[in-house]
Amino acid sequence: MKRILITGAGSYVGESVRKYMLASAPGEFEIDAVDTMGDNWKKADYTKYDVVFHVAGIAHVNADPKMEPLYYKVNRDLTIEVARHAKECGVKQFIFMSSQIVFHESQSLKSEVLTKDTKPNPNGFYGDSKLQAEIGLHKLESDDFKVCILRPCMIYGPNAKGNFPRLSKLACKVPVFPCWHNKRSMLYIDNLAEFVKQAVLRELSGTFYPQNREQADTVEIIRFFAKAAGHNVWITKLFNPFVWLGSFFLQPINKMFATYYYDPSMSKEDFDYQLVSFEESLKMVADSLEMLKN
Repeated sequence: MKRILITGAGSYVGESVRKYMLASAPGEFEIDAVDTMGDNWKKADYTKYDVVFHVAGIAHVNADPKMEPLYYKVNRDLTIEVARHAKECGVKQFIFMSSQIVFHESQSLKSEVLTKDTKPNPNGFYGDSKLQAEIGLHKLESDDFKVCILRPCMIYGPNAKGNFPRLSKLACKVPVFPCWHNKRSMLYIDNLAEFVKQAVLRELSGTFYPQNREQADTVEIIRFFAKAAGHNVWITKLFNPFVWLGSFFLQPINKMFATYYYDPSMSKEDFDYQLVSFEESLKMVADSLEMLKN
């Protein structure tokens, strides 16, 4: 049996992964969670655990420069402090939730495919705080302390927060939408949970890029949720010039319409974690949304 401590109690990712692993492999895991507010994370007895799954952090929700010190304090300093404590207590594996954004964030509609040769070059303090945490973790790794870094793309699923549920709600309201097709890497929560499960069982170390097998298309997401809600939306290229023009002034447009994804070869492993197809995942999310229920 593997004993796992999730640092970041109550987080969407942490709680979803915990429930998935316990349900998919009964008796194989013992999983606890600890809050990281203040020094609460120190109250757990780390000597009991084989693995620490560190999900605590400040998400990319506020670009206010005043928030910069807090991002580094939580995303970098806390991560390294928890990992150092875990290592001193004999924990054998530390799994860290980093982010695709360590490479950089799309700031134009220019198409970009991230490959194994792409070097991290964050263009904001959220991405840089995650990258600095990674650098600090690598300094701690040893034969007895394996560091497994995950750089997932957008994570979504039933009851998730963030850009994806906002997009699904938008699909149920707008009468028209630009026909600007793109490709984005996305990761359904159950696929992430299966990856974490395999990482624990296989005692993985290194840096990994989990994503769904299929790339997402913003236009098709809008089309799917509009249809699921019985809402008619006119998808037309007539508004594409406004998308192009707006991309120079409005960053959310680049987030929504830019083509930005991992080369699929980066995400292939010798185990199958991409268990839920993109279409199946959209149906599961739709089933969880109150506005789509009869």
